[in-house]
Amino acid sequence: MDIRKEFPFLINNPETIYFDAAATSLKPQRVIDRVVHYYTHLSSNVFRADYDASIETSDLFEAVRHKTKEFLNVNTNEIIFTSGASESLNLVALGFASQILKEDDVILVNEAEHASNILPWFKIAEQTNSYVEYIPIHNGHLDLVALEDMMKQGVKIVSIAHVSNVLGIINDIKEIARIVHKYDAYIVVDGAQAIGHFPIDVKDLDVDFYAYSAHKMFGPTGVGVLYGKYENLEKMRPVQYGGGSNARFNNCGEISLKGIPERFESGTPNIEGVLGYGAAIDFVNEVGLEKLHEHEHELVVYLLEKLKKLDNIIIYNEFSEVGLVTFNVKGIFAQDVAAYLNTFKICVRSGSHCSKLMANMTDEENTVRLSLSIYNTKAEIDKFIDVIENITLEKTIDIYL
Repeated sequence: MDIRKEFPFLINNPETIYFDAAATSLKPQRVIDRVVHYYTHLSSNVFRADYDASIETSDLFEAVRHKTKEFLNVNTNEIIFTSGASESLNLVALGFASQILKEDDVILVNEAEHASNILPWFKIAEQTNSYVEYIPIHNGHLDLVALEDMMKQGVKIVSIAHVSNVLGIINDIKEIARIVHKYDAYIVVDGAQAIGHFPIDVKDLDVDFYAYSAHKMFGPTGVGVLYGKYENLEKMRPVQYGGGSNARFNNCGEISLKGIPERFESGTPNIEGVLGYGAAIDFVNEVGLEKLHEHEHELVVYLLEKLKKLDNIIIYNEFSEVGLVTFNVKGIFAQDVAAYLNTFKICVRSGSHCSKLMANMTDEENTVRLSLSIYNTKAEIDKFIDVIENITLEKTIDIYL
């Protein structure tokens, strides 16, 4: 397989270097084709009609749930389709945590978390009079000794990213889950930056919830997954009500909900997104998760070796374990660096990366993030290095004049 030829964006934009996979990955042709096929050949709703197109669409939709089961090594009835990791994490916080938290309980996160894995906990802590506290980090990794000490202080929920979207480290989820469960607490994992980058056996990790978005693993935007252990999903209440989630209701306001997962999937779902996500799973399985991880690792090692030789670069995560490097150019604002790179058709992310508490650890609120994927090459890194080593403040000012 010629990987780069799988991606129409690269074919249609041959001079562009796309280094922003952590924000959203490029989409292979088969994913685009699956979405288009839905609209051109099926274009019907799911689970609501008895004609051929609807029945076929419903079967294809549920087949993706089965693919997800195999992809994660979980049970089919433990998979909820959502709009993405943000909705998934909000559902856990508002639908599950609201049922188990009581006054003075503690929710643990860390300051490197994405906003989607901090703000829902702020909200539910406010509603339940519980508290959000932060697990210390050393060299990008959670301090597990400190975690165990904190678990003794009334912690009920620990919610952390499998991979940090700024630091690029892989948290030891299996060991963290062991510690959390030792104290009869629950572990929630934001898998947005991990899914599709290396093999993940959710059952082996023994987490209570695992959330991710399809668009970061070559799938469409606006669709994601929430995995939950079935016994936890039984405790969770829907946060949205509507068609598809109820078996019946009456004019007295009595509602009989469908089973799990249907009760959590009100309304018409993102059908084309789910089908496209299924095609993304096929792509990942065909390429191989080991190959994906090895390729990203080889590239990030190469990139870091090059960056370390440049006197004008500050690197914030030399310990990165995935294809993600966060840096700044000395004396130049991060957004100006990104804008300058854009004049050479090099796409990177700049800003706080939705991790606004990171400034407490790096002393910088805004940084430049370069993130890699299977379609990137060492030649692209070489071009980036040629540009970044010659950047000056005067050159970045010139682009606005």
